[in-house]
Amino acid sequence: MIIKKVINIILSLIFLIITSLIWGVKQADLALFIGSVLTFVGVAFFAQWSLLSNITCSIILFFNHPVKLNDSIIILESKDYVIEGRVVDIGLFFVTLETKESGKITLPNNIFILKSIKNITNEIKISNDNV
Repeated sequence: MIIKKVINIILSLIFLIITSLIWGVKQADLALFIGSVLTFVGVAFFAQWSLLSNITCSIILFFNHPVKLNDSIIILESKDYVIEGRVVDIGLFFVTLETKESGKITLPNNIFILKSIKNITNEIKISNDNV
């Protein structure tokens, strides 16, 4: 079956090349067209990958992530830069945080999964229970 498919693809390509030669298509025009099509397909696949990644991460966030709505969290971006806020919304593509300084911040779900997150809601509850 696979060999038949490969042979059919090769024969179709040979047919297209012969037809384009008969019609007088220039090689430079053909190369430009093929390059444009491949660029378009590459961009479409990249966009599709990004969307599917965010949707998959939203499912992971829904079922298995320790952060829930209204939790206060700290996202450790780097050594000197942290984002502190409260989780307001977990959507299909984005997680929305409400911060004290800059209002609302939306983070893509795949970035939210990849970053180190410290849930400070549990620490607040534990410290209130001890008092």
